[in-house]
Amino acid sequence: MEFQVPQFIEVEDKIFGPFTFKQFLFIMGGGGLGFIIWYILSPFIGTFIAILPALPLSLFIGAFGFNIVHKREKFIETVENAFKFYKNKKIYIWRKEQKKIKAGERASDKIGENSNFDNLMPKLSNSKLKDISWGLDVQETLGSSTQDSVK
Repeated sequence: MEFQVPQFIEVEDKIFGPFTFKQFLFIMGGGGLGFIIWYILSPFIGTFIAILPALPLSLFIGAFGFNIVHKREKFIETVENAFKFYKNKKIYIWRKEQKKIKAGERASDKIGENSNFDNLMPKLSNSKLKDISWGLDVQETLGSSTQDSVK
């Protein structure tokens, strides 16, 4: 017995021309809300001035039906993520800044010719023995990988 397997199940059907049902509802809802705002405000403040609040609001709601951001997520998801970003607390991490050398100074003036460079290198641990063994392990693994590639 043969069965026909559906192929494109993630793609929504285009019902109203190039628009899906959800897109059509967002576009019509935005246009309807803009018309209602214009209809209510036009007797009080004039026809052309009533368009100023109605048009941006209807365009904003109508845009919810479209994939705007890199065609990955819908505009409504982008607005939702932005709202969550501004609503949630943010974690700020302090990072120590490196000291900058002033104009006119050279790095060799600060360090000096005979200074100990070990103090300038970052430490892996508090034990010098652990640092040496780590360095030997790294050189051993690097040396064995280069010798294997030569053979």
